[in-house]
Amino acid sequence: MANLRKEAQGRDCQIRLPGVCNFNPETTVLAHYRMAGTCGTGIKPDDSQAAWSCSCCHDVIDGRVKSEYTREELRLAHAEGGLRTQVILRGEGKL
Repeated sequence: MANLRKEAQGRDCQIRLPGVCNFNPETTVLAHYRMAGTCGTGIKPDDSQAAWSCSCCHDVIDGRVKSEYTREELRLAHAEGGLRTQVILRGEGKL
């Protein structure tokens, strides 16, 4: 399997929060989706359980920056971004 963290570099944000996303591929990183049973204190989820995220969307998703979005809206946007990321990677044969 490809190095999914490196694959995020230079890619388009797949979370795309309206009013938040900077649409700058130079800031894109792999943002891990945290879900009970797949991670814990100091333990990140597997890299396949993540979305390509610009720095602005990542800051809001991780709670470093406050926004008007509810927790549920952020989790849904992150999960959908993860699915879009997986579709791209599968299409490229990297997942």
